Amino acid sequence: MKPIRLIRGFLTVGGWTMASRVLGLVRDAWIAAALGTGPVAQAFIIAFSLPNMFRRFFAEGAFNMAFVPMFAKRLQGGEDAEGFARDALSGLATVLIVLTLAGQLFMPVLVVAMASGYVGDERFALSVDFGRIAFPYILFISLAALASGVLNATGRFAAAAAAPVLLNLLFLAALALAPVLGWDSGRALIWTVPLAGVAQLALVWVSAARAGIRLIPRRPRLTPDMRRLAIIAFPAMLTGGVVQVNLLVGRQVASYFDRAVAWLYNADRIYQLPLGVVAIAIGIVLLPDLSRRLKAGDVVGSRHSYNRATEFALFLTIPAALALLVIPGPLISVLFERGAFTAADSRQTALALAIYGLGLPAFVLQKTLQPLYFAREDTATPFRYALTAMVVNAAVAIGLAPLIGFSAAALGTTVAAWVMVAQLRAGTRGMGEAARSDERLRRRLPRILAAAVVMAATVRGLAHLLQVPLGLAGHRYWALALLVAVGAAVYLAAARFLGAFRLADLRSGLARQR
Repeated sequence: MKPIRLIRGFLTVGGWTMASRVLGLVRDAWIAAALGTGPVAQAFIIAFSLPNMFRRFFAEGAFNMAFVPMFAKRLQGGEDAEGFARDALSGLATVLIVLTLAGQLFMPVLVVAMASGYVGDERFALSVDFGRIAFPYILFISLAALASGVLNATGRFAAAAAAPVLLNLLFLAALALAPVLGWDSGRALIWTVPLAGVAQLALVWVSAARAGIRLIPRRPRLTPDMRRLAIIAFPAMLTGGVVQVNLLVGRQVASYFDRAVAWLYNADRIYQLPLGVVAIAIGIVLLPDLSRRLKAGDVVGSRHSYNRATEFALFLTIPAALALLVIPGPLISVLFERGAFTAADSRQTALALAIYGLGLPAFVLQKTLQPLYFAREDTATPFRYALTAMVVNAAVAIGLAPLIGFSAAALGTTVAAWVMVAQLRAGTRGMGEAARSDERLRRRLPRILAAAVVMAATVRGLAHLLQVPLGLAGHRYWALALLVAVGAAVYLAAARFLGAFRLADLRSGLARQR
């Protein structure tokens, strides 16, 4: 993939991801207004989280980290990539069908594992009921993730990036129709989950066929390629399992504090906006690109791609992280505080959001560092690092919960993220030139930090001046929009003045001809 095509991939995925995240933000604000932070909202959050947890474990997390490099290399070498994809699809579908049936049977156990604090009150039975409805989503979305990996490896990013938009559109339709048709809002939302999975799978399946890869399932076969895929994927699945344990620890801690599951969930949705736009775009595009370059022996090109991806990620993420630190209150109150979502909910959610903001750069850096390992088909090393991060997360979250309450869950996640980054970075020392920071990245990073600090100070001061309109129902939207617009303008101006950014970067992207 040429550098200019790589940046187009970043922008395509980032643009669709931005659309999905914005719609997701609208969705979550509407859900918060409709359900508040009470039992139905908390049950919905746990039920919706269950298939998404396994999805990250089996699909675009672990499985695709192993599948995409192998598929991309076969595509590059003309080695029957379609046959390999069909075998992988058949094997994955078999595992997922068994998992889906097991999930239906053992749903009470899964709910206890997610939120044991629910046991003994109405949230538990409701979570089990909702969980059984939502869980088949894992089958559809995991197969969709494999098809998306095929599309990404062929350089066709739009359909795969657009698929999550369908989920949010269907959620918004359910929220709009529920009061009109007399539906219960909670049940309308939970039934939308499997329906959205079918729609997402259909979109990417058809797109893959149009790209020349017909993903027709066949009888599962344990071929040598499938054995190698399983060997590579297994440590990645263990790594994904460790990551999910970290999430479980946070939810377990939160489930023992009234309404805290909803507070953490809504804070998570806000910081996932910049994380999704930047980190997911980088991870999706960078992994197949590095895999192809390493197979071709292009060390210089690999280093350039890694450094430009890191620069691009930090340029967008550092100011976002500082914004979450200095104005979490206005962000949460304007976006969520309406209907059943109260001012008290806003204060607690803002606290969690600020803590997550401290970890945002770490979450993004993981997405730029992990492809250096996965492109080399090394999934075992990140697993070892993830184990250490898991222990740190559990120690902080469980150890500090009696002292600082539910926010210990968010703090544990943030501290563990930075521990993971430190390990991943240290582990690249033996990878040679391809994994080293170049002069341009070292020169620009301090300037990016300086520009972001100027932006944060400006936004904090302006938020103080806009304190009254930010609290008025008829004015808070324009006040927040002004706050965001001024912050973005100041950051771009400061970045340009300090040399952290050049207009030529937008025109040429990652331009460096091979």
